[in-house]
Amino acid sequence: MIDGLLKENMTNSIKFKIMKTKITLLLALFLGLNVGFAQDNEESMIKLSLMTESAKAKNYEAAYEPFMALRKDSPKFNKAIYVYGEKILEDYIKKATGADKLAYVNDLITMYDERMLHFASASPVGEYATDQCQLKYDNNDLFKLSDQELFDCFDAAYKADKDNFKRPKSLYVYFKLMVKLYDSNQKTAQQLFDKYDDVADKIEDEVDYNSKKLNGLIAKETSGSLTTKDKKYKTYHTQMIDAFDKISGSVDQELGDRAKCENLIPLYQKDYEANKDNGQWLQRAMNKLYSKGCKTDPMFVKIVKQKYSLDPNSDTARYLYGITGEQKYLDEVFRLETDPLKLAKLNYNLAVDFKKSGSYGKARQYFQEALNLNPANKNPYLHIAAMYASSANNCGDTNFNKRAVFWLAANEASKAGSAGSQYVTSYKAKAPTKSEIFSAGNAGQSIKIGCWIGRSVTVPSI
Repeated sequence: MIDGLLKENMTNSIKFKIMKTKITLLLALFLGLNVGFAQDNEESMIKLSLMTESAKAKNYEAAYEPFMALRKDSPKFNKAIYVYGEKILEDYIKKATGADKLAYVNDLITMYDERMLHFASASPVGEYATDQCQLKYDNNDLFKLSDQELFDCFDAAYKADKDNFKRPKSLYVYFKLMVKLYDSNQKTAQQLFDKYDDVADKIEDEVDYNSKKLNGLIAKETSGSLTTKDKKYKTYHTQMIDAFDKISGSVDQELGDRAKCENLIPLYQKDYEANKDNGQWLQRAMNKLYSKGCKTDPMFVKIVKQKYSLDPNSDTARYLYGITGEQKYLDEVFRLETDPLKLAKLNYNLAVDFKKSGSYGKARQYFQEALNLNPANKNPYLHIAAMYASSANNCGDTNFNKRAVFWLAANEASKAGSAGSQYVTSYKAKAPTKSEIFSAGNAGQSIKIGCWIGRSVTVPSI
């Protein structure tokens, strides 16, 4: 009998060890780890499992204890410690107040340091140091830091790893702090404009990166080979482009009249001789003078001609075309540029210029070419829609047909997706009503819109 009990106990022990090994192997496979665990790692694996499962269920209180134990005892065990740890601490921060909240915020900042130390290759400084600064900024009612201290934090992250300093909100805050320092006479105008150029260039780089990715996915969608995973990436890159476009507008608003012509021109006049052979300085100066409406000033012309003589490029040729109206410069714009995204921008900028001058037909031509080259940028649709709407009175032969142009504008704006939704609503409100369609008796019929538009629109059915 005793032998039987011993045999049974041994059998149960073996079964338990087998089961334990299976659990360990399953957890290893699930978390992407190597299966050669030492005995002490098994305890860490159990804690990791408790933490991740609790965090996934949003039971952050249950996840907190194993998370803290892993940080202390096995900080290099798995990156998931920090991935889920961020969610855990963010929940604690959200629920805490006063000194407790400050303690949790500081702990999250410390955890980012730990992540950058133990998983450096997966934790770029430009990303996580920026997140630390953003935490301080968002919770400055607790930290009581000065604008200079906050700016220095973002500035250090930017200089340490500019490539990964790419949070849209943080880029905006970084520049906003510079504006506040300029307004309080702690930064010079040149420092302000240099930082504006830095941030604007960074935003452009991020838009270009996401546009290239999105255009590749759009091509796959057109060919019918878009996967479920691709669809998620398509949504992500679209959202990133929208976010950076929004931030770009906010950065321009922050700069505002501080960069008006009467401030810019004396500055560039003063610094011209020292920088006349500096291609980047000339490029940034002419871009800013142009964007701020200073293109008729002799200083703008001087800088453009100097840049053209030093290093002619498509932007300079475009500005010279605007100054002289000579076709040779317009031809040169497209001869000097071959990159599809840059060509798309050139077409877009030329279209904007033609739109401002009232040459709507030419503007539409260049907007459409910009769309062909970079379908990720939906802004041309909004410009074309706006041109249709502003031409309603001139391009319709009856009151009904004039207002029918707004259907055409709405159709165009709808191609811009969510960015165009408010415009679609506005244009449709200006188009003929259902009762007017009923009175005209032309529901479902096609109306030809004349003048430069040269398009047809179908009257909605009622």
